[in-house]
Amino acid sequence: MTYDLSLQRVDKVLFTNASVVNPESGRSQVHDVVVEDGCLREVGKIASNGFDGEIVDVRGKVLCPGLIDMHVHLREPGREDEETVESGSNAAMAGGFTSICAMPNTEPAADKAEVVKFLKERARGLLVDVLPIAAVTVGRAGEELTEMGELVKAGAVAFSDDGDPVATAGLMRRAMEYAGMFDVPIIEHCEDKSLSTDGVMNESAISTRLGLPGIPGLSEDVAVARNIQIAEFTGARLHIAHISTARSVDLVRQAKQRGVRVTCEVTPHHFTLSDKAIAGYDSNFKMNPPLRTEDDVAAMITGLKDGAIDVIATDHAPHSIEEKEVEFANAPFGIVGLETALGLIFKFLVDPGILTLEEAIRKMTVGPADVLGLARGRLTLNKPASLTVFAEDAQWTVDRESFQSRSKNTPFDGWDLQGRVCALYNNGRLWRAHSANAE
Repeated sequence: MTYDLSLQRVDKVLFTNASVVNPESGRSQVHDVVVEDGCLREVGKIASNGFDGEIVDVRGKVLCPGLIDMHVHLREPGREDEETVESGSNAAMAGGFTSICAMPNTEPAADKAEVVKFLKERARGLLVDVLPIAAVTVGRAGEELTEMGELVKAGAVAFSDDGDPVATAGLMRRAMEYAGMFDVPIIEHCEDKSLSTDGVMNESAISTRLGLPGIPGLSEDVAVARNIQIAEFTGARLHIAHISTARSVDLVRQAKQRGVRVTCEVTPHHFTLSDKAIAGYDSNFKMNPPLRTEDDVAAMITGLKDGAIDVIATDHAPHSIEEKEVEFANAPFGIVGLETALGLIFKFLVDPGILTLEEAIRKMTVGPADVLGLARGRLTLNKPASLTVFAEDAQWTVDRESFQSRSKNTPFDGWDLQGRVCALYNNGRLWRAHSANAE
């Protein structure tokens, strides 16, 4: 799809005839919605006659709190050829997101207040809010903790060493204790690299048959177990990024039952694809954590349904064509995900009845907002308004050449999906998606 990304600055908007999803209450109802001076003012039956602002008829469309993606790689500073704050925000708009969290694996890493402030300044004036996640350790090197207080003051909403795990249990304990002072979570890439070594896909009979070195699920499981125990000991908040194994989901489920302050996220690719997809050696199926077994995929579905998994996040990881189109073993890990997430969620979760529409929206609004302690993801009167409008049943075909992202590394090119973004409102700005195949 090709989008016109021009924004409209509006002081007052009336969305009429919307199917309003309230993810907090778990209910949907047809309502009109008024936004004025950037805040949500009214939800109910509102006469449009004489309304002195912009009127947007969204009959037959779903209106919900603006979607939040808490795991996005924007590559700026350092790799602007792959993505920038602006291009990543455009991709987020096309995918229906009004808030995205920028991971710290930039060059230089987001380990100083200056880098966090730079990201926030680059996002100034955009419809999409960019919320920086700062590094746990200096240079993400796993040796010295960052100045967490300064980073929180600069605008960091969480801490993570991103694609690298926090190296030792002792360092993780100190990180959790310091982060706990500011009540912000540690977001952990759970991997014991002494077990994963040079692996490039899930360790299984399939990896053996393909002749590719494997990453055992054990490398994730032992790291999840370690970090949960440290969180339980310190009382700090731990968030497991891109969970992928059945055992890890079970560990989180059990920890929650004990009252541990642990949450986790799953990506669309981990609840839709298994390691069988790698049979063709297409590097667009290479990511870390790797695609796991069909049993693991089923466990992701169960975890979403029973609440063990709190959040759906994309782990949007742009890479250039030159880097990705090489032998599977030599390609970088990661795929882009902002522009396909909503369609995959509808096709694989909502349409089959695994999650209700309200439950699915909660995983992308209230869920991430609660993990990060943000006053977002809800429809609260007289508070700043952030809204996503989409056509739930609209059919479309993924075409990576039309992506707003600067990178095209997706395994979903050519897939038929459903659910198309129609409009967004945030920061006093209205965007109406006039796509090439709009109604």
